[in-house]
Amino acid sequence: MKSLQTITIGGRESRRLTAPIELRAIGDSEQSNIIFGYAAKFNSRSGNLGEANRQFYETIAPGAFDDVLLDDVRALFNHEADMILARSKNGEGTLTLGIDDVGLTYMFEAPDTQVGRDLLVSLRRGDIDQSSFSFTVSKDGQSWVQSIDENGATVFERTINKVSRLYDVSPVTYPAYEETEVDFRSITTLIKDFQPEETPPPAPLENHSLSHWQRRWGISKPAV
Repeated sequence: MKSLQTITIGGRESRRLTAPIELRAIGDSEQSNIIFGYAAKFNSRSGNLGEANRQFYETIAPGAFDDVLLDDVRALFNHEADMILARSKNGEGTLTLGIDDVGLTYMFEAPDTQVGRDLLVSLRRGDIDQSSFSFTVSKDGQSWVQSIDENGATVFERTINKVSRLYDVSPVTYPAYEETEVDFRSITTLIKDFQPEETPPPAPLENHSLSHWQRRWGISKPAV
């Protein structure tokens, strides 16, 4: 099963992780409304996000999120801007972001709003248990390796070393878009950014005689 999926729209990317979200109880309360989850995990190689003959794998390196914990970050349901759950700005607010040996964590108290109450019900029922995050990464914040496997397939390996902007962390209904057109386009865009299409070399000049070029360019032979 693929543990990490990608969507790219205008340079802003989203990752959907199948790691379950947890409900953290405060004290002995069984009705806790504290939500905790991993938005990303380090050193966890994704499944093949490309095609059989043009494969794409991705890994997030430790330290990738070190410079973005003070960003203006929202917790959203399904990345929907009108379904806000919490917010962290300059490290303060209702959303707590953190980093441990496993990856990027997030925690917030579900708000007493319709979206917050619905999310708690869905989490307790087990209908929702996956996370996602949206981010951008600069070209110098990533490294690529291209190879050919034993079956002749082209393999692209991308390592994200530095995230330049963290936009949101989100509990999500669907953890992956394995077969959708938008996912295929996003992978293709990432690969083209890494490996732009080469301009074909100019066609070689035809080997014609001097008289051919004189006729073509309208040049007369000098009078003798």
